[in-house]
Amino acid sequence: MAIYGEQILSKIVDDGDVSVITKFGITRDDFPTASERQAFDFIVRYAQENGGQAPSYASLTAQFPDLTYLPSVTDSYEYLARELKDAAAKRMAVEIVNGYRDEETGKLVPSEFAEAYQKKSAEEFSDYLKNLADRIKMRTLVLSFQKATDVKADFGRFLEEYRARKAGKSFKIWRSAFGYINEQIGGFFSSNMYTWYARSGRGKSVIVMVEALESAIQGATVLVWPLEMSGFEWMARAYSYLSARAGIISAEINGVVYDEAGFDNKAMLMGRLSEEYEQELERFLQTLNDSIAGRIIIRAVDDETFTDRSVRQLEADIAEYQADVIVVDPIYYMDYEANTSKTTGGDAAATSKKLRLLAGRTKTVIHVITQADENPSEKDDNGVRELKPPKRAEIKKTKAVLEDAANTFGIDTLAHEGRGIIELGKGRNGGEDARVEIVYLPNFGIVREIVSNGEPSNQFNSNF
Repeated sequence: MAIYGEQILSKIVDDGDVSVITKFGITRDDFPTASERQAFDFIVRYAQENGGQAPSYASLTAQFPDLTYLPSVTDSYEYLARELKDAAAKRMAVEIVNGYRDEETGKLVPSEFAEAYQKKSAEEFSDYLKNLADRIKMRTLVLSFQKATDVKADFGRFLEEYRARKAGKSFKIWRSAFGYINEQIGGFFSSNMYTWYARSGRGKSVIVMVEALESAIQGATVLVWPLEMSGFEWMARAYSYLSARAGIISAEINGVVYDEAGFDNKAMLMGRLSEEYEQELERFLQTLNDSIAGRIIIRAVDDETFTDRSVRQLEADIAEYQADVIVVDPIYYMDYEANTSKTTGGDAAATSKKLRLLAGRTKTVIHVITQADENPSEKDDNGVRELKPPKRAEIKKTKAVLEDAANTFGIDTLAHEGRGIIELGKGRNGGEDARVEIVYLPNFGIVREIVSNGEPSNQFNSNF
């Protein structure tokens, strides 16, 4: 039988170091027996009353003769804490399933698992199991498992990471579809979250889709959560853009001939492509493996199995598909985290923070889409609206997506005129207030940058 509890208590009184209790997150519930828990309480209380000092082993054994004192424990606190918490987590799991008799009170505690199974619906019980798994995992948490970095002494760790990044092993940059964005911020860096926002119907989903597809073309595995769009609708938009990128057809739009256009998105949605274009579409789709080096995985709003839209489920999907780039469209249709702060918008803020941490933990790029407030005065007296991307202060739902993002992008388009603007807002690595002017004709997959001479850039023919 493991005696990690007695070992760590003995080591604390030998070393006189009570700070390790806080440092490694050790709690009384980590200990398996009543005598160990009571000894833990005694050490904590003694330290509080004696300037942080631990009691001597003589005082400890005098108070608790049933406790086995083990002198000269050489195992590290980190190892002992980790093993203690691992055993506690397993013990907790057994007690939850089988019930147990409380050693200190003598009362029988019934099976929590059996009660949940009997009283909850299948969906509620499924959520209970997920929460239970999280609880068991949290019981194993050792706070100081990863030590802090000393900037002067730990330069070796920095050089190791630098070499890994140089070799492309631990860090990736996914180039934007828009050259000017690459010039300004260098592309999209792994471990970062990027926020895109616009007023309703201004093209934010289309533009972020373009960025996602470009990452897949570069070799990324892209995971898309289109939370207000069917899978068929998202794929139709994607195929329209990809076919335009390949220059499949020519199209005359508003009197202008575009040699590099894609399949008519609306015609695809309605099943009304001409027979000639249907055959061309089938031929084109069979060549996607040749033009897209990565993968594109979507979990859309009409997916019957897609019922959990929490950050936890997103992390599970990232792990399952080994995703590099993620799109959440929009964040406010996710299952929000609990509002533990009890403040207005606290649930959305907590979700944004979890997404930011998730990007860092999984070393992914996460694109988050949200909405900007409507502006009733954006049209002049003649009913004409100029291009005017929303400012950061106009973001709706939660401002946390601004604070948590490496860069923010405000979007505005005039689809009937075929033009739009992407404006870089907050820029951790530069680019703030820079503007990208684009040709915006999404129905034919034409979403591309306009270069300074007024002509579309050649990004459709570029290979990253």
